[in-house]
Amino acid sequence: MASAALVGMPQVAARWGGGGYSNHTVVDMVLPEMLPSIDPHWYQFPPINPLWHGILGFVIGVLGLVSWTGNGVVIYIFSCTKSLRTPSNLLVVNLAISDFLMMVFMCPFMLINCYYETWVFGPLMCQVYAFAGSLFGCASIWTMVTIAFDRYNVIVKGLSGKPLTIKKALLWIFLVWAHAAIWTVFPMVGWNRYVPEGNMTACGTDYLTKDWFHKSYILVYSVFCYWLPLGTIIYSYTFIVQAVAAHEKQMREQAKKMNVASLRSADAQNTSAECKLAKIALMTISLWFMAWTPYLIINFSGIFETMTISPLVTIWGSLFAKANAVYNPIVYGISHPKYRAALNEKLPFLVCGSAEAPPANDAQSSGTAASAEEKA
Repeated sequence: MASAALVGMPQVAARWGGGGYSNHTVVDMVLPEMLPSIDPHWYQFPPINPLWHGILGFVIGVLGLVSWTGNGVVIYIFSCTKSLRTPSNLLVVNLAISDFLMMVFMCPFMLINCYYETWVFGPLMCQVYAFAGSLFGCASIWTMVTIAFDRYNVIVKGLSGKPLTIKKALLWIFLVWAHAAIWTVFPMVGWNRYVPEGNMTACGTDYLTKDWFHKSYILVYSVFCYWLPLGTIIYSYTFIVQAVAAHEKQMREQAKKMNVASLRSADAQNTSAECKLAKIALMTISLWFMAWTPYLIINFSGIFETMTISPLVTIWGSLFAKANAVYNPIVYGISHPKYRAALNEKLPFLVCGSAEAPPANDAQSSGTAASAEEKA
């Protein structure tokens, strides 16, 4: 299939001969069987400079390598370290698996397409590629929602909250994947569709269709896979911050009454560890939304025709979204003391700087938080 694209390679020189574009478009090198799925919008744009394809290929290659390494290490460390096998950390491992699989599907396809300067794998793989990107992206954000809710349960509700158990964590993970699968199957069965986009090296949902039945998919999908998760996370972390602030104020007042500089009982240490994990989760979630918001804007711009969407802007928005699969292992590697300690023990060559001694209660699951406080 890829060899078919080679027929069009001589066109590259022709397009760039004479100091500029001729009458060619970004769609020229697309395989004939792909043409029915190309929106007329893309025919107005001249071919992209081959240098951009090289840059895009290099960037996605680097992102893939970092994501595979980082998320693979997270999965390995959390799975092989007994002290990290908690219900809460099952959610972390699920997040790493989702991000790892994201780049397994995204990186090789786009890298090869950037080399040939168009999609060379045919219509079916275009749908599979877009389906996988949507599935793993949706699974990642809802996994982050469960992590945020778990932190809310531990920090805000405290002893009144129901502890997270292994069975409950596995149920959450199942619901996350089922929810993501349902929404990403719809374009495969007729509600919207997956099509080539931008410079024709990637595929995504059809946000340029004029049919409001298909446009409605983008709008409804954004509610359940962007706005609702965002609202849930903001709600959770608003109360988490309030609870942390109230606790710190209480600690300061108590220390003042006892005429000491600070008051750090075992109970306070436990709360501090949980709050540290909340900050890590919040950072991860913030980076996810920073990655996916530009692509959401591109989709909405296509639906409401608020601006002209160029191939280069579209493909960079898509690439920026895929970069979220790289952030999570870096955040955990820097900010999770017990993870760093385990990494230093099992893979010391990957540790940057000295590994901190982990707090006794760091990375504790909500299922054991109450018993830890009793022991304290």
